[in-house]
Amino acid sequence: MVTDFTRRKLLRTALGAMTVVPAAGLLSACSMGKTTQPPKLIGCSRTPAGAYSVVVASQDGQPIYQFALPGRGHGIAIQPNGTLAAAFSRRPGQYLQVFDYQSGQEWPIRAAAPERHYYGHGVFSADGNYLYATEGVKTSSEGVIGVYDIKAGMAKVAEFTGFGIGPHEVVLADEHTLAIGVGGVHTQGRKPLNLDSMQPALVYLDVQTGGVLERVELEDKRLSIRHLSVTDTGEIACGQQYRGEPEQAAPLVALHRRGQPLRHLQADDEQWLRFNHYVASIASVDGYLLATSPRGNCYGIWHEASMELVEIRPLVDASGVGVIDGEWLVGSGSGKVLTITPPKQVRAYQSPVMWDNHWNVLPS
Repeated sequence: MVTDFTRRKLLRTALGAMTVVPAAGLLSACSMGKTTQPPKLIGCSRTPAGAYSVVVASQDGQPIYQFALPGRGHGIAIQPNGTLAAAFSRRPGQYLQVFDYQSGQEWPIRAAAPERHYYGHGVFSADGNYLYATEGVKTSSEGVIGVYDIKAGMAKVAEFTGFGIGPHEVVLADEHTLAIGVGGVHTQGRKPLNLDSMQPALVYLDVQTGGVLERVELEDKRLSIRHLSVTDTGEIACGQQYRGEPEQAAPLVALHRRGQPLRHLQADDEQWLRFNHYVASIASVDGYLLATSPRGNCYGIWHEASMELVEIRPLVDASGVGVIDGEWLVGSGSGKVLTITPPKQVRAYQSPVMWDNHWNVLPS
């Protein structure tokens, strides 16, 4: 199994000869890249010196502009039918940053309340007027969905609670429904405190009232549901983090259709162990699903209908995945960017950006 230590060693080796675009001053004006290509990708990034930023880049990962963040970022939300984006700090996060991804203009940073933290993800409403953020109560890890009014300057207008502890990613299952990956883990900082009593679940909430519409759980309570994606057939794909014994294998990707149980994608134990108990980003194209594992330094591709694994390929610090014109774009912390035509035709590029776990494709 590839350990986090090995991952960091591989990443340092891959970055040794690279030139990384420096971050701008703290929340200063955007620094411009040299490419003349149109913006297609947006994600959080890191530098070897320990700085963090948001980067807007071309389709092959070349930076167009970037601005600094006050700490490590994680997920990005993109406003439908608008030009805003929101960057969320890595859990337990202390800020979220809204900005215009076309102009680079930043809104005032939104700090977490003293008794709260952000969990790293959020999503805009279908009309783009509200931002939903996963949050938690520091003392209990009680899950909260903070509802922010964009037209009111990011005023917090509601909170949805009562759906579980340790939520992570939230997506729009449809324009009326939020889907939340509830990890079920109570933490102090990043230290887990309740591994023997975890209650992970995939939960659906009404976007207007916050009422629970459906809750579905996996049989193995050590499978913490973390990351979500809506597939091209309308199912919710769930990426898990296994919190059990290090030598034990567990299925790390599942699919769910409303009113049915969660269904695991298939792989052998040895193949699941390649992912080092963690799946980050997920996206589907034309009946195939791709999931990355930065901890496992690899990505996997499955055929959705048969649930069978097509292949696993190595990629140092495999991170974000998105879809453009029927192809996957996969990033990595080493700066490598892959364009993959399903099921497994690959073209590779080198970017000067150390991409973090997630990125988004910008609308055309």
